[in-house]
Amino acid sequence: MTEQDVAALRDELAAGTTVTVWFTAAAVGVPTGGSAKIVAVGEVPEGDFIQVRPAGSRDTMFCSPNELTRARPARRPAAPRSRLKPAEKEKPAETQKPAAEEQAPAPEPPAPQGEPPAAPVKKSPARPRKRAERSGPVTVSLSSTVDGDWAVEVRVGAKRVVAATPLPATVVAAVSRSLPPAVAEVMTSALAEARRRQEERVAQLREELDAAQRTLEQLGVDSCSDAHSSGCPSPTR
Repeated sequence: MTEQDVAALRDELAAGTTVTVWFTAAAVGVPTGGSAKIVAVGEVPEGDFIQVRPAGSRDTMFCSPNELTRARPARRPAAPRSRLKPAEKEKPAETQKPAAEEQAPAPEPPAPQGEPPAAPVKKSPARPRKRAERSGPVTVSLSSTVDGDWAVEVRVGAKRVVAATPLPATVVAAVSRSLPPAVAEVMTSALAEARRRQEERVAQLREELDAAQRTLEQLGVDSCSDAHSSGCPSPTR
């Protein structure tokens, strides 16, 4: 699909329209020409950012634009039927045989002795086809920003199966305690740095709030002074 097709997908999903697409030969683990419904389109057009649900499945998967198409594939032509052979020419009538020769039954061939009858061949029941599964190494990535926002992402091979999902810092801290010391030390250091940044920000916001409060109080005092100097009556108690 082109960038224009992806933009059209976003507009149709925003309008509540059910969008059907088909898999191309570049799709992995699904039949070429199979249909799917669009579930969501990622905001960042990078990698596998289109989430679809294949027909007949409850699971979803992520695809890139070159693995999908809006054009419905043409149906395969039906196999041509075998033509009927022309009627055979009538055979010439055979010469009549004597009645005694016609009535005499042909002798049956003698049954072979010592050979047991062949046992019927049992057919094994057809095994159900398993759904094609993706193979490849599973990669779980944990990332964070300088402000302390954490996210987790899962890939199978080169295919992203779980988009970046936010994680609370408390969950990250709990996970770090079960990881090797070297990894836990890096994660703990990142959490401490994010906490320090937030504390600095809170302190700065408090200073700005105190300054604004002092300015507001001064404005109130100046207004009262101006009112007394202009001869405004003082409020009655």
